Amino acid sequence: MNEARYDRQQLHALAGELIAAIRELAQAGWTPATSSNFSCRLDGRHAAITVSGRDKGRLTEADIMVVDLDGRPVATGLRPSAETLLHTQLYRRFPETGCVLHTHSVTQTVASRLFAGAGHVRLADYELLKAFHGNQTHATSIQLPVLPNTQDMPTLAAQVDVLLDHAPLWGYLIDGHGLYAWGRDLAEARRHLDAFEFLLRCELELYRLQD
Repeated sequence: MNEARYDRQQLHALAGELIAAIRELAQAGWTPATSSNFSCRLDGRHAAITVSGRDKGRLTEADIMVVDLDGRPVATGLRPSAETLLHTQLYRRFPETGCVLHTHSVTQTVASRLFAGAGHVRLADYELLKAFHGNQTHATSIQLPVLPNTQDMPTLAAQVDVLLDHAPLWGYLIDGHGLYAWGRDLAEARRHLDAFEFLLRCELELYRLQD
């Protein structure tokens, strides 16, 4: 067990904020059947992340654990999400990243299946593109990548690393799985998550109407 030290008062505060946000997402139906995982940066070496296999609508502080940025549990025998590496790789690469949210809404999952063949969803000329950090106008486009699903997390993390090498991203989809979104803090990560959800719903509705 990794015994590295961290600020427990900061963990207490972060856990409360994270749990409140996760309960809202669970009430929206975005975390079915104990799915999804969520984290916040604790400091330069640690992150707070949800424990594996817990009902996300009923989390308590005991369901938030600490890992180092290699994904190893710190001072606990609890098991983090199997997808912890997908969180910690963002914290390692981008010191400004403060929060990572992963959900499984119906919209996200259906969009991941529909656009898997293309490998991305192109989102263009929507007013809500201004919700993403760094975007100042609706007259732009972004590509939300869609990655193939796998239980091999190091392989999936390596694929994400390639994407991060080529373009600034605030999220990606995994085929048949769900959406990862992140930001500089919890509020920004939630804004990005909500914006992706809305824009994907728009794309699905356009697809339905054009069929």
